Amino acid sequence: MSARIGVAVMAALLALYIVLVGQRAWLLLTSGDPVGVLMGVGLVALPLIAGWALGRELWFGVRAEQVGRRLAAEGALPDEEVGVRPSGRVVRADADAVFPAFRDDVESHPDDWRAWYRLGLAYDAAGDRRRARDAVRRAIRLEGAERRGRA
Repeated sequence: MSARIGVAVMAALLALYIVLVGQRAWLLLTSGDPVGVLMGVGLVALPLIAGWALGRELWFGVRAEQVGRRLAAEGALPDEEVGVRPSGRVVRADADAVFPAFRDDVESHPDDWRAWYRLGLAYDAAGDRRRARDAVRRAIRLEGAERRGRA
């Protein structure tokens, strides 16, 4: 739940940024000064890019949560016991010990979204956020393809 609150706060701050930059862009565009107009045109791009990035990340979060719930409903979430520090972070040595099984599962079943999602969880537990997001994105694509194939 605290992650959702954090996402909501960050999304609200980014939305405020988009509005403020958009307002500055409008003021510069309507200034009549050639340099101001050029700067205003440049500033128009920033809120567009920020809005696109915000939408993309929010959609990633929604889809990742949906896929995770589906995996949990199937009873296929990892059940390996790993130590957790008081801060809530996984003990790195424990995460490293269970990681090879998830990697091997993906190598054995490269088109299985479940294996990719579990690998993403393992990467996340090991602290490799970039690879975790890549693996979860792959799981989302594969799950979507599977769902569309059944429809």
